[in-house]
Amino acid sequence: MAMAITANAAELTAKESAIVDIGAWTARGEQDKLGAAFKAGFDAGLTLNEAKELVGQLYAYCGFPRALNAAGTLMKVADEAKPAEGTAANMPRGSLGERALPVGTANQTKLCGGPVKGALFDFHPQLDEYLKTHLFGDVFARDNIDWRTREIVTIAALAARPETAPQMKAHIAIGKVNGVTDAQAKAIVRHVQVAATSAALPADWSPIPVGEPNTAYAKYFIGNSYLHKLTLDQVPAFGVTFEPGCRNNWHIHHAKTGGGQMLIVTAGEGYYQEWGKPARRLRKGDTVNIPANVKHWHGAAPDCWFQHIALEVPGTEQSNEWCEPVDDAAYAEQVTSRRMNLSRY
Repeated sequence: MAMAITANAAELTAKESAIVDIGAWTARGEQDKLGAAFKAGFDAGLTLNEAKELVGQLYAYCGFPRALNAAGTLMKVADEAKPAEGTAANMPRGSLGERALPVGTANQTKLCGGPVKGALFDFHPQLDEYLKTHLFGDVFARDNIDWRTREIVTIAALAARPETAPQMKAHIAIGKVNGVTDAQAKAIVRHVQVAATSAALPADWSPIPVGEPNTAYAKYFIGNSYLHKLTLDQVPAFGVTFEPGCRNNWHIHHAKTGGGQMLIVTAGEGYYQEWGKPARRLRKGDTVNIPANVKHWHGAAPDCWFQHIALEVPGTEQSNEWCEPVDDAAYAEQVTSRRMNLSRY
């Protein structure tokens, strides 16, 4: 399946893009894709010791089981690819009390742009001590990868799992202190989100790429959607992918003459509903003709991804009006009613 997930070269280098994938696929535990990421990294100049360092760091963000699995994959790929060894890490030596706590506290302060304090650490000082002595006093004290690179792989790993979104946001802020630009942080998150979405889809999904997160219109959707521009010539056409349960708000395509929209379902299952009418279930190959000035919504079934091509019909004095969301109760009522009707036949 085609996937448009490569970051813009102006935002991330090929080596950095591979590092993003290493973080994401380690966090998700997908070894085939991780192996491909290691190979891409080696092709782009990543050394074996740098790759080992990334995996070693990721245990702190993904857990030992996923890091150990990643190390096994790295060992297999390195045995085949024979990458350059690179520089091994140096780190200061000394007992935990003599070295790690003061070194880690200093590293954490410099990395974050100031002392790190807060109610959570007051409540659970043990975790605060582990962060300072081990993560920042041990892992981040290793000197063969710079802190900017460490933050790139950390942001990617945290972006790959929805439950770690708060930590991802914190590390985006830390990354900015250490040279990761806003554009690069957005590229990392976008790259991971699209790759993770594509990985969740069936192998025979659709020839149309998932596209990019539909952030410009996110406020008009419940759930996550993705947009792929097919063409803007003659009749503008876009591929729209909806995660399970995602739907757009009620909306109207206004036009004085002509106008409206046409949908062609390319994958999955979803729904279309016009105001005052029952929802219509949609499957691959179905088409929907939406007249101008008709209030409607469309989106995915609750248990299935959904994709359609949206064609904008030419007209005069055209505009789009976004209305109220299709809330959970209204959505569930239409979905349940439609499934009950279908079960009768």
